[in-house]
Amino acid sequence: MEYRVLGTTGVRVSPLCLGAMMFGSWGNTDHDECVRMVHRALDAGINFIDTADVYSAGESEEIVAKALAGGRRDDVVLATKVHGTMGDDPNRQGNSRRWVIAECEASLRRLGTDHIDLYQIHRPDDSCAIDETLGALTDLVGAGKIRYFGHSTFPAHEIVEAQWVAERRGRERFVTEQPPYSILVRGIERDVLPVCAQYGLGVISWGPLAGGWLSGSFGAGKANTSRRASRIPARYDMSLPGNQRKLEIVAALEVLAEEAGLSLIELAMGFVLEHPAVTAPIIGPRTSDHLEALLSTAKIALGDDALDRIDEIVPPGVTLHESDGGWQPPALADSSQRRRRRA
Repeated sequence: MEYRVLGTTGVRVSPLCLGAMMFGSWGNTDHDECVRMVHRALDAGINFIDTADVYSAGESEEIVAKALAGGRRDDVVLATKVHGTMGDDPNRQGNSRRWVIAECEASLRRLGTDHIDLYQIHRPDDSCAIDETLGALTDLVGAGKIRYFGHSTFPAHEIVEAQWVAERRGRERFVTEQPPYSILVRGIERDVLPVCAQYGLGVISWGPLAGGWLSGSFGAGKANTSRRASRIPARYDMSLPGNQRKLEIVAALEVLAEEAGLSLIELAMGFVLEHPAVTAPIIGPRTSDHLEALLSTAKIALGDDALDRIDEIVPPGVTLHESDGGWQPPALADSSQRRRRRA
């Protein structure tokens, strides 16, 4: 497997990152099978694993720990995330110094390790100054708890702000971004990916199969079997025009894939792997069969003709459904921020 440098860190990672979101109650509750999937991925050359505290309320991290026990931890670039709600206490969430440091310690315990290679802020937090978060992360680097830190699903302007604040305040800086990216979700091509390239950030993109839409399991007459539909129904509600449009796009992509001699999964993965700003897309298998279908895609290389056809089907910079972006700015989500207050 040909390894890629993660941003400017000098760390070399596989072109596929094994995502553990579906390990545990959110997806596969068979811990033994999940452990076997991790071992199969490692044996295939993958050396990069991504999880998060919030995935199955910490169960995913615990499964990853089981898989890496017995001497496999040192050969893995291990990433996890913080931000999501982890209990009823209102301070057990977000990007505050208090929570980031406390939850780092909790993740270390669940992962059974003394350090995290890449600790990521899972989403922006408009209630917390970025310098507060940077200060906590810088201290964690100094304490040897984490090696590097990154962010996930940050808009371009917040990526730039974080880089400038780090420079002005003498903090360690974010070295990676983890955005949503697929043929159906191309909005980050407008600004996030160019900004990441400008600042030398590694990009670990999530959702290369668009939550299952590009897996070959969706289409006319096919039942929606995605486990994500119950947690994020807006992405699968067929009464919404954006989702109806996805069905039409998937049908066109299936024709293109067949003409290219590829499966739809191979076409989708090849598209993401071709972008020069992307270091490694995250694959998130729920079963061993899902994993096997994804492992060989690291070698896919799409030609210009196929990429041009994809651009005709879904133009560059276009996200077909707003909810697929993974985060909505407070200025849009909160109507009070768009309305003048009157006495």
